[in-house]
Amino acid sequence: MALLPPPLLLLGFLLLVQAPSAAPQTFIGINYGDIADNLPPPASTARLLKSTTIGKVRLYRTDPAVVAAFAGTGISLLLGAANGDIPSFASSPSAAAAWVAAHLPSSTSPAVNGISVGNEVLYSGDATLISQLVPALQNIYDALPANSGIKVSTVNAMDVLASSDPPSSGAFKPELSAALDPLLAFLSKTGSPFLVNPYPYFAYQDDPRPDTLAFCLFQPNAGRPDAGSGLTYTSMFDAQVDAVRAALDAKGYKDVEVVVAETGWPHSGGTDEAGASVENAHAFVSNLVSHLRSMVGTPRMPGKSVDTYLFAVYDEDLKPGKASEKSFGLFQTTLTETYPTGLLRNGTAGLAPAPAPTVRPASPPPAIPQVTPVQPQPSGSAAATSPPRHARSAAESPRTISALRLLACFLFMSLMV
Repeated sequence: MALLPPPLLLLGFLLLVQAPSAAPQTFIGINYGDIADNLPPPASTARLLKSTTIGKVRLYRTDPAVVAAFAGTGISLLLGAANGDIPSFASSPSAAAAWVAAHLPSSTSPAVNGISVGNEVLYSGDATLISQLVPALQNIYDALPANSGIKVSTVNAMDVLASSDPPSSGAFKPELSAALDPLLAFLSKTGSPFLVNPYPYFAYQDDPRPDTLAFCLFQPNAGRPDAGSGLTYTSMFDAQVDAVRAALDAKGYKDVEVVVAETGWPHSGGTDEAGASVENAHAFVSNLVSHLRSMVGTPRMPGKSVDTYLFAVYDEDLKPGKASEKSFGLFQTTLTETYPTGLLRNGTAGLAPAPAPTVRPASPPPAIPQVTPVQPQPSGSAAATSPPRHARSAAESPRTISALRLLACFLFMSLMV
Protein backbone atom coordinates (compact mmCIF):
# COMPACT_ATOMS: atom_id res chain seq x y z
CA MET A 1 0.00 0.00 0.00
CA ALA A 2 1.37 3.40 -1.00
CA LEU A 3 1.99 5.81 1.84
CA LEU A 4 0.24 9.16 1.53
CA PRO A 5 1.81 12.49 2.48
CA PRO A 6 0.64 13.73 5.92
CA PRO A 7 -1.48 16.57 4.44
CA LEU A 8 -3.49 14.06 2.36
CA LEU A 9 -3.92 11.78 5.36
CA LEU A 10 -5.22 14.69 7.42
CA LEU A 11 -7.57 15.77 4.62
CA GLY A 12 -8.95 12.27 4.25
CA PHE A 13 -9.52 11.95 7.99
CA LEU A 14 -11.35 15.26 8.16
CA LEU A 15 -13.57 14.34 5.21
CA LEU A 16 -14.46 11.03 6.79
CA VAL A 17 -15.33 12.41 10.21
CA GLN A 18 -17.30 15.33 8.77
CA ALA A 19 -19.36 13.21 6.36
CA PRO A 20 -22.99 13.01 7.51
CA SER A 21 -23.72 9.91 9.54
CA ALA A 22 -26.27 7.40 8.28
CA ALA A 23 -26.77 5.36 11.44
CA PRO A 24 -28.96 6.38 14.40
CA GLN A 25 -26.94 7.79 17.28
CA THR A 26 -28.17 6.49 20.60
CA PHE A 27 -26.90 9.50 22.54
CA ILE A 28 -29.12 11.90 20.53
CA GLY A 29 -32.84 11.85 21.22
CA ILE A 30 -35.80 14.17 20.75
CA ASN A 31 -38.99 15.03 22.64
CA TYR A 32 -42.28 14.33 20.87
CA GLY A 33 -44.89 16.61 22.42
CA ASP A 34 -48.50 16.74 21.27
CA ILE A 35 -50.03 19.92 22.71
CA ALA A 36 -51.11 21.05 19.27
CA ASP A 37 -54.02 20.72 16.86
CA ASN A 38 -52.10 20.49 13.57
CA LEU A 39 -49.69 17.58 14.00
CA PRO A 40 -49.04 15.00 11.27
CA PRO A 41 -50.11 11.39 11.86
CA PRO A 42 -47.73 9.42 14.13
CA ALA A 43 -46.66 7.22 11.19
CA SER A 44 -45.51 10.32 9.28
CA THR A 45 -43.55 11.54 12.28
CA ALA A 46 -41.92 8.14 12.73
CA ARG A 47 -40.95 8.17 9.04
CA LEU A 48 -39.51 11.67 9.40
CA LEU A 49 -37.40 10.75 12.43
CA LYS A 50 -36.20 7.59 10.72
CA SER A 51 -34.72 9.86 8.05
CA THR A 52 -32.51 11.44 10.74
CA THR A 53 -29.70 10.16 12.94
CA ILE A 54 -31.88 10.52 16.04
CA GLY A 55 -31.76 7.29 18.03
CA LYS A 56 -34.30 7.92 20.81
CA VAL A 57 -37.69 9.56 21.27
CA ARG A 58 -39.23 10.72 24.53
CA LEU A 59 -43.02 10.62 24.81
CA TYR A 60 -44.94 12.64 27.39
CA ARG A 61 -48.17 10.69 27.01
CA THR A 62 -47.86 7.09 25.98
CA ASP A 63 -50.45 6.51 23.27
CA PRO A 64 -50.24 2.87 22.06
CA ALA A 65 -50.85 4.08 18.47
CA VAL A 66 -47.83 6.38 18.70
CA VAL A 67 -45.70 3.60 20.18
CA ALA A 68 -46.75 1.23 17.39
CA ALA A 69 -45.79 3.82 14.74
CA PHE A 70 -42.13 3.50 15.73
CA ALA A 71 -41.99 -0.29 15.24
CA GLY A 72 -39.27 -1.16 12.73
CA THR A 73 -37.66 2.30 12.77
CA GLY A 74 -34.67 1.36 14.92
CA ILE A 75 -35.59 4.22 17.27
CA SER A 76 -36.01 3.39 20.96
CA LEU A 77 -38.58 5.06 23.20
CA LEU A 78 -38.64 6.71 26.60
CA LEU A 79 -42.26 6.26 27.63
CA GLY A 80 -43.96 8.88 29.77
CA ALA A 81 -46.50 8.66 32.56
CA ALA A 82 -48.18 11.89 33.65
CA ASN A 83 -48.04 13.53 37.07
CA GLY A 84 -51.70 12.66 37.45
CA ASP A 85 -50.86 8.95 37.28
CA ILE A 86 -48.53 9.08 40.28
CA PRO A 87 -51.11 8.78 43.10
CA SER A 88 -52.64 5.59 41.67
CA PHE A 89 -49.24 4.06 40.92
CA ALA A 90 -48.07 4.81 44.46
CA SER A 91 -51.12 3.41 46.21
CA SER A 92 -51.79 0.41 43.99
CA PRO A 93 -49.22 -2.02 42.59
CA SER A 94 -52.01 -3.46 40.44
CA ALA A 95 -52.63 -0.02 38.87
CA ALA A 96 -48.92 0.24 38.06
CA ALA A 97 -48.96 -3.27 36.59
CA ALA A 98 -52.05 -2.45 34.50
CA TRP A 99 -50.32 0.66 33.07
CA VAL A 100 -47.22 -1.35 32.15
CA ALA A 101 -49.34 -4.06 30.51
CA ALA A 102 -51.32 -1.49 28.51
CA HIS A 103 -48.42 0.68 27.36
CA LEU A 104 -45.40 -1.56 26.91
CA PRO A 105 -45.17 -2.90 23.33
CA SER A 106 -46.28 -6.51 22.97
CA SER A 107 -43.22 -7.23 20.83
CA THR A 108 -39.56 -6.22 20.96
CA SER A 109 -40.12 -3.46 18.37
CA PRO A 110 -39.99 -0.64 19.08
CA ALA A 111 -37.47 -1.02 21.85
CA VAL A 112 -38.23 0.76 25.12
CA ASN A 113 -35.21 2.09 26.99
CA GLY A 114 -37.00 3.69 29.90
CA ILE A 115 -40.14 4.98 31.59
CA SER A 116 -40.35 8.50 32.95
CA VAL A 117 -42.89 8.83 35.74
CA GLY A 118 -43.90 12.47 36.14
CA ASN A 119 -42.37 15.69 34.90
CA GLU A 120 -40.61 18.12 37.26
CA VAL A 121 -42.55 16.80 40.25
CA LEU A 122 -40.03 18.07 42.81
CA TYR A 123 -40.53 21.57 41.37
CA SER A 124 -44.33 21.34 41.59
CA GLY A 125 -44.64 22.43 45.20
CA ASP A 126 -47.21 19.66 45.78
CA ALA A 127 -45.99 17.98 48.96
CA THR A 128 -48.41 15.06 48.66
CA LEU A 129 -47.42 14.33 45.06
CA ILE A 130 -43.74 14.60 45.95
CA SER A 131 -44.12 12.06 48.76
CA GLN A 132 -45.84 9.63 46.38
CA LEU A 133 -43.14 9.81 43.68
CA VAL A 134 -40.70 7.11 44.83
CA PRO A 135 -43.45 4.58 45.76
CA ALA A 136 -44.87 5.12 42.25
CA LEU A 137 -41.45 4.57 40.65
CA GLN A 138 -40.94 1.40 42.70
CA ASN A 139 -44.30 -0.08 41.75
CA ILE A 140 -43.75 0.63 38.04
CA TYR A 141 -40.29 -0.93 38.27
CA ASP A 142 -41.65 -4.01 40.04
CA ALA A 143 -44.30 -4.43 37.31
CA LEU A 144 -41.75 -4.65 34.48
CA PRO A 145 -40.94 -8.00 32.87
CA ALA A 146 -37.99 -9.75 34.45
CA ASN A 147 -34.61 -8.75 32.98
CA SER A 148 -36.26 -6.16 30.71
CA GLY A 149 -33.40 -3.70 31.18
CA ILE A 150 -35.92 -0.83 31.18
CA LYS A 151 -34.92 2.07 33.43
CA VAL A 152 -37.47 3.91 35.55
CA SER A 153 -36.91 7.53 36.54
CA THR A 154 -38.51 10.97 36.74
CA VAL A 155 -37.62 14.26 35.04
CA ASN A 156 -36.24 17.12 37.13
CA ALA A 157 -35.93 20.85 36.55
CA MET A 158 -32.59 22.59 37.08
CA ASP A 159 -34.34 24.32 39.98
CA VAL A 160 -33.60 21.31 42.19
CA LEU A 161 -30.12 22.82 42.51
CA ALA A 162 -29.38 25.39 45.19
CA SER A 163 -26.08 26.24 43.51
CA SER A 164 -24.74 25.72 39.99
CA ASP A 165 -22.19 28.49 39.38
CA PRO A 166 -19.41 27.57 39.22
CA PRO A 167 -20.27 23.99 38.23
CA SER A 168 -18.08 22.48 40.96
CA SER A 169 -20.35 24.12 43.56
CA GLY A 170 -23.35 22.17 42.28
CA ALA A 171 -25.58 21.17 45.19
CA PHE A 172 -29.19 20.17 45.67
CA LYS A 173 -31.56 22.33 47.66
CA PRO A 174 -31.46 21.18 51.31
CA GLU A 175 -35.23 21.48 51.62
CA LEU A 176 -35.64 18.75 48.99
CA SER A 177 -33.55 16.20 50.90
CA ALA A 178 -36.57 14.33 52.26
CA ALA A 179 -37.71 13.63 48.69
CA LEU A 180 -34.35 13.54 46.92
CA ASP A 181 -32.56 11.09 49.20
CA PRO A 182 -35.00 8.19 48.59
CA LEU A 183 -35.17 9.10 44.88
CA LEU A 184 -31.39 8.95 44.47
CA ALA A 185 -31.25 5.72 46.45
CA PHE A 186 -33.85 4.21 44.11
CA LEU A 187 -31.98 5.34 40.99
CA SER A 188 -28.72 3.91 42.32
CA LYS A 189 -30.31 0.59 43.30
CA THR A 190 -32.01 0.11 39.92
CA GLY A 191 -29.23 1.53 37.72
CA SER A 192 -31.54 4.26 36.44
CA PRO A 193 -30.43 7.75 35.35
CA PHE A 194 -31.07 11.17 36.86
CA LEU A 195 -33.13 12.97 34.18
CA VAL A 196 -32.74 16.75 34.09
CA ASN A 197 -33.81 19.70 31.89
CA PRO A 198 -30.94 22.17 31.37
CA TYR A 199 -31.82 25.12 29.10
CA PRO A 200 -29.01 27.57 28.25
CA TYR A 201 -31.72 29.72 26.64
CA PHE A 202 -33.20 30.54 30.04
CA ALA A 203 -29.76 31.26 31.45
CA TYR A 204 -29.35 33.82 28.64
CA GLN A 205 -32.75 35.31 29.48
CA ASP A 206 -31.42 35.99 32.97
CA ASP A 207 -28.19 37.53 31.65
CA PRO A 208 -28.76 38.84 28.08
CA ARG A 209 -25.22 40.03 27.30
CA PRO A 210 -23.33 39.25 24.06
CA ASP A 211 -20.65 37.22 25.85
CA THR A 212 -23.35 35.17 27.60
CA LEU A 213 -25.05 34.52 24.26
CA ALA A 214 -21.79 33.23 22.76
CA PHE A 215 -21.31 31.02 25.85
CA CYS A 216 -24.82 29.63 25.48
CA LEU A 217 -24.58 29.01 21.72
CA PHE A 218 -21.24 27.16 21.74
CA GLN A 219 -19.72 30.11 19.89
CA PRO A 220 -16.15 31.34 20.43
CA ASN A 221 -15.74 32.92 23.86
CA ALA A 222 -13.05 33.54 26.47
CA GLY A 223 -14.19 30.63 28.60
CA ARG A 224 -15.22 30.64 32.23
CA PRO A 225 -12.75 29.13 34.71
CA ASP A 226 -14.01 27.13 37.66
CA ALA A 227 -11.61 27.76 40.53
CA GLY A 228 -13.09 24.93 42.55
CA SER A 229 -12.16 22.27 39.98
CA GLY A 230 -9.47 23.98 37.92
CA LEU A 231 -11.55 23.33 34.79
CA THR A 232 -12.54 25.87 32.15
CA TYR A 233 -15.96 25.95 30.51
CA THR A 234 -16.74 27.25 27.03
CA SER A 235 -20.44 26.37 26.94
CA MET A 236 -23.38 26.84 29.27
CA PHE A 237 -24.68 23.36 28.40
CA ASP A 238 -21.52 21.70 29.76
CA ALA A 239 -21.58 23.94 32.81
CA GLN A 240 -25.19 23.06 33.63
CA VAL A 241 -24.69 19.34 33.12
CA ASP A 242 -21.53 19.33 35.24
CA ALA A 243 -23.30 21.22 38.03
CA VAL A 244 -25.79 18.36 38.23
CA ARG A 245 -22.91 15.87 38.16
CA ALA A 246 -21.22 17.71 41.02
CA ALA A 247 -24.44 17.69 43.06
CA LEU A 248 -24.84 13.94 42.59
CA ASP A 249 -21.20 13.35 43.49
CA ALA A 250 -21.57 15.45 46.63
CA LYS A 251 -24.47 13.24 47.69
CA GLY A 252 -22.33 10.13 47.16
CA TYR A 253 -24.08 8.95 43.98
CA LYS A 254 -21.24 8.88 41.46
CA ASP A 255 -22.83 5.75 39.98
CA VAL A 256 -26.03 7.57 38.92
CA GLU A 257 -25.82 8.68 35.28
CA VAL A 258 -26.94 12.14 34.16
CA VAL A 259 -29.28 12.17 31.16
CA VAL A 260 -30.55 15.39 29.58
CA ALA A 261 -34.31 14.88 29.18
CA GLU A 262 -34.90 18.27 27.50
CA THR A 263 -32.85 21.07 26.03
CA GLY A 264 -33.50 23.41 23.14
CA TRP A 265 -33.80 26.98 21.89
CA PRO A 266 -36.94 28.73 20.58
CA HIS A 267 -36.85 29.97 16.99
CA SER A 268 -39.40 32.69 17.72
CA GLY A 269 -40.68 34.62 20.70
CA GLY A 270 -42.33 37.76 22.00
CA THR A 271 -40.85 41.24 22.07
CA ASP A 272 -39.74 40.66 25.67
CA GLU A 273 -37.88 37.41 24.89
CA ALA A 274 -34.31 38.31 23.96
CA GLY A 275 -32.52 35.78 21.81
CA ALA A 276 -35.54 33.82 20.57
CA SER A 277 -34.73 33.67 16.85
CA VAL A 278 -34.16 31.26 13.98
CA GLU A 279 -30.48 32.22 13.83
CA ASN A 280 -29.86 31.50 17.51
CA ALA A 281 -31.92 28.30 17.49
CA HIS A 282 -29.94 27.09 14.48
CA ALA A 283 -26.63 27.94 16.18
CA PHE A 284 -27.55 26.23 19.45
CA VAL A 285 -28.99 23.02 18.03
CA SER A 286 -26.46 22.48 15.23
CA ASN A 287 -23.52 23.25 17.53
CA LEU A 288 -24.91 21.04 20.28
CA VAL A 289 -25.31 18.16 17.81
CA SER A 290 -21.70 18.65 16.67
CA HIS A 291 -20.55 18.82 20.28
CA LEU A 292 -22.32 15.56 21.15
CA ARG A 293 -20.96 13.82 18.06
CA SER A 294 -17.42 14.86 18.95
CA MET A 295 -17.59 12.58 22.02
CA VAL A 296 -15.50 15.15 23.88
CA GLY A 297 -17.94 15.05 26.77
CA THR A 298 -17.93 17.74 29.44
CA PRO A 299 -14.92 18.99 31.42
CA ARG A 300 -16.00 16.96 34.46
CA MET A 301 -17.05 13.92 32.39
CA PRO A 302 -14.67 13.80 29.39
CA GLY A 303 -14.60 11.20 26.63
CA LYS A 304 -18.30 10.35 26.46
CA SER A 305 -21.28 12.41 25.34
CA VAL A 306 -24.16 12.71 27.76
CA ASP A 307 -27.39 11.22 26.40
CA THR A 308 -29.45 14.23 25.29
CA TYR A 309 -33.07 14.62 24.18
CA LEU A 310 -33.59 17.74 22.07
CA PHE A 311 -36.76 19.76 22.51
CA ALA A 312 -38.79 19.22 20.37
CA VAL A 313 -40.05 17.58 17.16
CA TYR A 314 -42.72 20.18 16.37
CA ASP A 315 -44.00 23.54 17.57
CA GLU A 316 -46.96 23.10 19.93
CA ASP A 317 -49.50 25.81 19.19
CA LEU A 318 -51.80 25.01 22.12
CA LYS A 319 -49.19 25.36 24.86
CA PRO A 320 -49.85 28.09 27.42
CA GLY A 321 -47.33 30.71 28.40
CA LYS A 322 -45.08 33.00 26.39
CA ALA A 323 -44.79 32.91 22.61
CA SER A 324 -41.47 31.07 22.80
CA GLU A 325 -43.11 28.12 24.54
CA LYS A 326 -44.91 27.34 21.28
CA SER A 327 -41.78 27.70 19.12
CA PHE A 328 -39.20 25.04 19.95
CA GLY A 329 -39.93 22.75 16.97
CA LEU A 330 -36.93 21.49 15.01
CA PHE A 331 -39.35 20.39 12.29
CA GLN A 332 -42.47 21.86 10.76
CA THR A 333 -45.70 19.95 10.32
CA THR A 334 -44.86 19.77 6.60
CA LEU A 335 -42.13 17.28 7.65
CA THR A 336 -39.26 19.66 6.88
CA GLU A 337 -36.61 21.27 9.07
CA THR A 338 -37.39 24.63 10.61
CA TYR A 339 -33.68 25.37 10.20
CA PRO A 340 -30.63 23.21 9.42
CA THR A 341 -29.87 20.95 12.37
CA GLY A 342 -27.28 18.51 11.01
CA LEU A 343 -29.58 15.64 11.99
CA LEU A 344 -30.90 14.57 8.58
CA ARG A 345 -29.09 11.60 7.04
CA ASN A 346 -26.80 12.21 4.09
CA GLY A 347 -27.48 15.94 4.18
CA THR A 348 -31.01 15.56 2.81
CA ALA A 349 -33.30 18.55 3.10
CA GLY A 350 -36.35 16.73 4.45
CA LEU A 351 -39.34 14.78 3.21
CA ALA A 352 -41.08 17.71 1.44
CA PRO A 353 -40.33 21.26 0.26
CA ALA A 354 -39.71 23.53 3.24
CA PRO A 355 -41.69 26.75 3.58
CA ALA A 356 -39.87 29.70 5.06
CA PRO A 357 -40.46 29.89 8.84
CA THR A 358 -42.35 32.86 10.16
CA VAL A 359 -40.13 34.83 12.49
CA ARG A 360 -41.43 37.26 15.05
CA PRO A 361 -38.70 39.89 15.51
CA ALA A 362 -37.73 40.83 19.04
CA SER A 363 -37.73 44.51 20.00
CA PRO A 364 -35.27 45.78 20.94
CA PRO A 365 -33.00 43.12 19.42
CA PRO A 366 -30.17 41.87 21.65
CA ALA A 367 -26.61 42.66 20.71
CA ILE A 368 -25.33 39.52 19.02
CA PRO A 369 -21.65 39.05 18.25
CA GLN A 370 -21.14 38.48 14.54
CA VAL A 371 -19.17 35.28 14.71
CA THR A 372 -19.56 32.01 12.91
CA PRO A 373 -20.76 29.27 15.26
CA VAL A 374 -18.11 26.63 15.78
CA GLN A 375 -17.86 23.48 17.79
CA PRO A 376 -15.85 23.94 21.00
CA GLN A 377 -12.42 22.33 20.78
CA PRO A 378 -11.40 19.63 23.24
CA SER A 379 -8.81 21.89 24.87
CA GLY A 380 -11.48 24.37 25.94
CA SER A 381 -14.38 22.06 26.43
CA ALA A 382 -13.90 20.05 29.09
CA ALA A 383 -35.60 25.11 32.77
CA ALA A 384 -38.74 24.51 31.15
CA THR A 385 -41.35 21.78 30.85
CA SER A 386 -43.10 20.34 27.81
CA PRO A 387 -46.68 20.34 29.07
CA PRO A 388 -42.55 24.63 28.54
CA ARG A 389 -27.12 30.97 10.13
CA HIS A 390 -25.35 31.97 8.24
CA ALA A 391 -27.07 31.43 4.84
CA ARG A 392 -25.56 29.10 2.24
CA SER A 393 -25.72 29.89 -1.46
CA ALA A 394 -27.65 27.53 -3.73
CA ALA A 395 -24.36 25.99 -4.83
CA GLU A 396 -23.60 25.13 -1.21
CA SER A 397 -26.79 23.27 -0.35
CA PRO A 398 -26.50 20.43 2.22
CA ARG A 399 -27.12 17.88 -0.53
CA THR A 400 -24.30 19.31 -2.68
CA ILE A 401 -21.89 19.43 0.24
CA SER A 402 -22.73 15.81 1.09
CA ALA A 403 -22.09 14.68 -2.49
CA LEU A 404 -18.76 16.49 -2.63
CA ARG A 405 -17.68 14.96 0.66
CA LEU A 406 -18.67 11.49 -0.50
CA LEU A 407 -16.73 11.91 -3.76
CA ALA A 408 -13.71 13.18 -1.86
CA CYS A 409 -13.87 10.19 0.48
CA PHE A 410 -13.89 7.78 -2.50
CA LEU A 411 -10.91 9.57 -4.04
CA PHE A 412 -9.04 9.44 -0.75
CA MET A 413 -9.68 5.72 -0.34
CA SER A 414 -8.57 5.03 -3.93
CA LEU A 415 -5.26 6.77 -3.26
CA MET A 416 -4.59 4.40 -0.40
CA VAL A 417 -4.80 1.29 -2.59
